[in-house]
Order: sequence, then structure tokens, then C-alpha cells
Amino acid sequence: MDDKPRNLRTMLAEAKDLSELMVDLGYAALYFNDPEMAEEVDELEDDMSELVQDMRRVCIMAVRHPRDAEGMSSVLQVVSAIERIANDAVDIARIVTHKLGIPTELVADLSDAEEVSHRVLVSDGSHMANVPLSALELPVATGLRVMAIKRGREWITDVEGDQVLTPADVLFLRGSPAGITRLRELAAAPVWTPPMPTEDPWLSDLDRAVDVLVEMKNLSEVAVGLAYSALVLGDRRLAAEVRHLENRLDEMNDRLELWVLRAAKEDLDPSPLRGLLHLSRAAEDIGDQAQQMVWLIEQGEEVHPILGIALGESDDVVTEVPIATGSPADGASLAELQLNIEPGFTVLAIRRGGRYVYRPRGHVHLEAGDDVIASGPDEGRAALAGLCGWRLVVDEEAGTSELVPSVAR
Repeated sequence: MDDKPRNLRTMLAEAKDLSELMVDLGYAALYFNDPEMAEEVDELEDDMSELVQDMRRVCIMAVRHPRDAEGMSSVLQVVSAIERIANDAVDIARIVTHKLGIPTELVADLSDAEEVSHRVLVSDGSHMANVPLSALELPVATGLRVMAIKRGREWITDVEGDQVLTPADVLFLRGSPAGITRLRELAAAPVWTPPMPTEDPWLSDLDRAVDVLVEMKNLSEVAVGLAYSALVLGDRRLAAEVRHLENRLDEMNDRLELWVLRAAKEDLDPSPLRGLLHLSRAAEDIGDQAQQMVWLIEQGEEVHPILGIALGESDDVVTEVPIATGSPADGASLAELQLNIEPGFTVLAIRRGGRYVYRPRGHVHLEAGDDVIASGPDEGRAALAGLCGWRLVVDEEAGTSELVPSVAR
């Protein structure tokens, strides 16, 4: 890991990024059936445990008066939720390390998720070796962004563009599955063949269970993203949407358990079904923890301001940008805009007329008046604002920013 954070703000940002990395790696271990990647999640759990312990210690020491306790309790609630999300990531990874079994249909269908994670080793003599990360322009060239680098036993999670890649570096990336082939070419890595389902047809109940589980993965990730958005923006509407998603995940988990039990009655090997149930419980609990983060906002209780500051400073920031009339985004589809490639933002939701569209697909067109809620690199906020018809004005001294119209109204 990087040098230990010295204050609560940086520790919170580090914990958020670390938990998200662990979830990404857990799902990637399933997708690639990679025990080594799953073991990476176990290693990161030790770092998370140490980080959580340090944060709790700082929170306790910071309370000097009874009136401080209420605000600091909100921090502890978020810390506990982040820790539980990390634990869920470990549970997902253990499907691989404990060989609980998973249907090949599910592994193949994970490629239909909006984003996947990938791990690649930088080979000596490759296009990546001894080159600054910024020079590679991986988001543009591959649609994948580097989340972390493992160099020997050291983890680099605060990845900057001037980071020079060295041979034997292991990159952990997230983004479009379509870019994996090009990525591996740049790293001089062996050709990778994506998993394919078996030719034998499965029972309809199990087919539905697999489809629901892929949707649960997507919704649980959206719930966490919206929860962080609600904390950063102090938005009770977003908090209410997180609860709605958590309720949907509960219902989906109940249906999935029923379908799996029905499928188990047939002449079918039950071994892969254990992994399905294990994974559904983890995805459902991730949604539960997202709801726990925003409970205080829903109730109108005091939320410590450090949460919004710290979570807004993590590797991936959450931003909300309205679509201005006449802007490049007005009338354009998400596929045309390719926001996930440049400026590297994932659209979590679109708010339109008081309703939300979660994790919208590429065919969805944006309209003037829409509010786009997205997560991505802090350095890409200005470009995202520009596409939506705004100029981002940042006051470095005050630590604030505002959107100024850049197109004619």
C-alpha cells in the first residue's frame, strides 16, 4: 500500500477507493476464474482492517464534547458500511478460492455487465514498459482505466498520469470488456479468450437466476455510487433512491433463491448452485450497506462535513451535471458521447422529470434538463462539464467549484 494516511479525511478517501477496488477484484476473480486475483482481495482485507481500526481510533479521540458525538457517529456509520462492503468483496472472492462453484452461464453473462475488471502483467519490451501512464492514454485506446498497480509487494492505489510503468508491474483496470484485447497487446500479454457458456441448455429457472444475478451486481454497484453521491451532495432524493434500490435487491435475492431451489430439484449438479446463492447474498448485502450510509441523510440527521469532503477527494469523484440546451450532450446518445473513454466517467443514473434511469445503456439519449450523476477521475470533471454545456470554475483556496454556462441559452 501507499504511505499510511495521516488524517481522517485522507483515510476515508483511501478506504472508499480500497473497498471499491476489492469489489472489482472479487468480481474479476470470478470472471477470469483466477485464484491469484481472489487472493489479492484477501491481502487487501488486511490493509482495510488496519485502516478501519485507525479511523475508529481517530474518531474516538476527536470527540471532546457530547455535542461532537452525534456528528462523529455518522462517520463511524459510514466506516462500518465501507468495512462491510470490503467483507462482501472477500466473500465474492472466496467463491473462487474455496471452489464453491459457479455456473459457466453466469461467468459468460458477467461480460454483459456495464464494466468489468481486468488484470495484466507488463512485460519487458512491451509498449507499456518504462512509459508514463499518461503517454499510453489507456482510457482512449482501450476504454479501461487503471485502478491500482501492484509492484512486488507494494500496492499503488493513488495512480497518477506521471506514474512510470516498469516491467513486472501488475495493472488492475476497469472499463469496457471490448478493450481487453488491445490492452493485452500493449502489455505483450498472452491472448485471452473470454469464457463461453456450455452448449447444454439450462433450465429456465436457472437461466432467470443467472440473469437476475448479473442485474443484482449492476444495481448493487449503482446503489453504492449513489450513496456516495448522496453524502457528497447532501441530496435526500438520492438517499431515497438508494433505499429503493436496496428494496429491489432484497426482492431479487428472494426470487433468485426460489429459482435456484426449483432448479435443484431437477437432475442437475447442485455444486454450482452454492456459488449462486453465495454471490447473491454478497450483492444484496452491498446494497444494504449503501442504504446504511445514507440513513442519516434520509432522517435529516447531522452528517459530519468531513464525509462530503473526503469522499469527494477519492480517486473517483461523484458529480452531478445538468444537460444544457444546445450543448454537445443535448440529444446525443451515451454511445456517441463515450463518456467512459473520455473523460473517463461512468454514468450512474440520469434524473429526468423526477424519475431515475439507473446505469443507462449506450442507446439512451440525453435531453436538455436531464441531470447526469456520474463517477470518474477528478481531472475529467471539467471535460464532462464542457460536454454538458458548462464551464467548471474551481476556487482552490475555498475548495469549492461551480458550473458557469458555456453555451447560449
